[in-house]
Amino acid sequence: FFFGRALLAMADHLSNIFGTEKDKVNCPFYYRVGACRHGERCSRLHNTPLLSQTVLIPHMYLNPVAAPMIDAEGRPVEYDKKYLRDHFEEFYEDAFEELSKFGEIEELNVCDNVNEHLLGNVYIKYRTEEGAETAVKSLQGRYYAGRLVLSEFSPVTDFHSACCKDFEESECSRGGLCNFLHLKPVSRSLRKELFKEQKKRFTKRDEKRRRSRSRSRSRSPKRIRSPKRHKYDGDSNGETSNSGAAEEGSGPKLRCYGCGMSGHRSADCPRRGTV
Repeated sequence: FFFGRALLAMADHLSNIFGTEKDKVNCPFYYRVGACRHGERCSRLHNTPLLSQTVLIPHMYLNPVAAPMIDAEGRPVEYDKKYLRDHFEEFYEDAFEELSKFGEIEELNVCDNVNEHLLGNVYIKYRTEEGAETAVKSLQGRYYAGRLVLSEFSPVTDFHSACCKDFEESECSRGGLCNFLHLKPVSRSLRKELFKEQKKRFTKRDEKRRRSRSRSRSRSPKRIRSPKRHKYDGDSNGETSNSGAAEEGSGPKLRCYGCGMSGHRSADCPRRGTV
């Protein structure tokens, strides 16, 4: 009894510290943001989930800030804010329309971080795990902007805890080098338009599937009912009523196996013993 309680307490403790700083086995950053600055050199485990609602496509977005242009004098050119916004929203719209073909999207988030392990990372959280699985399978061998797309399942499902609180509230002191997610903002009008069109598309698809299923049911062959079995006039032991014969019209007439005559059983045959 004591040993069983100890095992339960240990299991409860491990589940509470899983993916936190107290967990000395699993990397807390990987389970919180889906990436770790140490990569394969990390001393803790990065176990990619076998299935998840969230798909990660590392370095999919080519952030102009990470590769600034150089003028004739060798100085970096500062991008116009409008250009940066238009460049990102054009990418966001293009990515949303393509990735929503695999399943209904709940969230599409793009990292604004410029450190190596988070640069241009795109997180797609689908409504179902089936949608995410379809996306991972369909993106194998695909290219975007001339680069191979490498998609994988991500353990991140709660982006509120994955994001940098300082960045969301005001300004992060580490800037783009922060190890927590700095998500690029999307205009409300674009987000509303994309999700509205997605809802229409999936509503039509669901209605089409329902009509297809109803047609297939209506075309199925009708079940042929077996003919009703004739009931004999008698009790559970097969004995007839007081008259010893079946009522007229209640079923097939009784036939004697001894004399071959109908109307009585072999046990009541008047010629019994003579045949």
